[in-house]
Amino acid sequence: FPEMLSNPKLVLVQGTLNVVMKQNVTLSCLSEPGSPPVRYTLFKHNQQVSALNRSDLTPALFTLTVSSASDTGEYKCKAEYNSSSGGKYSNSLSFTLIEPISKPVLSSPTSQAKKGQNVTLSCLSENGSLPITYLFFKGTQNISPQKTMQKREAAVIFLFIDSLSDFGTYKCKANNSFPNITKYSDGFNFTLAAEERSHSQSLIISLGLTLLLLIIGFALAIPFLIIPLYKASE
Repeated sequence: FPEMLSNPKLVLVQGTLNVVMKQNVTLSCLSEPGSPPVRYTLFKHNQQVSALNRSDLTPALFTLTVSSASDTGEYKCKAEYNSSSGGKYSNSLSFTLIEPISKPVLSSPTSQAKKGQNVTLSCLSENGSLPITYLFFKGTQNISPQKTMQKREAAVIFLFIDSLSDFGTYKCKANNSFPNITKYSDGFNFTLAAEERSHSQSLIISLGLTLLLLIIGFALAIPFLIIPLYKASE
């Protein structure tokens, strides 16, 4: 009489559980103890994918190619003797499809700001597997801790416009678990609010007029300074 089958073990022997499109993965299914021949059947969500007969105590190897999102999900295998109507099921393994992120978009509710104002910046990648990690920059300098978003929502930071140097170019970058892919946003610049520009222009004009008046005054005073000196020297 054949030895009673134990629940088989389903093991990933090639690839990862986080898969990319067109990736190959290999699953091993083996029931120990057991008396060959044994029939192993692989299921995905209770639908048969493939079946193999083993006449010895070697595992059944199932190679899959992830060609669409429907190829991911939960897999199990079943071990049974050909002569029996029963069988034992393995543990389950679940594959998750990961997709590269799209170029993030950096935006703000306002494009104009003035000194002393609080502003916000939002960074969002519309496509790509979650979670997505975002990082904000001004020029080449990192200006925030990285923010990891578990949902399809923007990462937001708050800034205080303290000086004219805060009106530089801002960017953000995004990456996820897809290997070796990082995307950067286009640059975003805050512009000086109209009233601030008017104030700055008025200040520049006032300084210019003051300097001009000083020059004119000095020019008019030169004759009165030179003539007494000239007469004194005669």
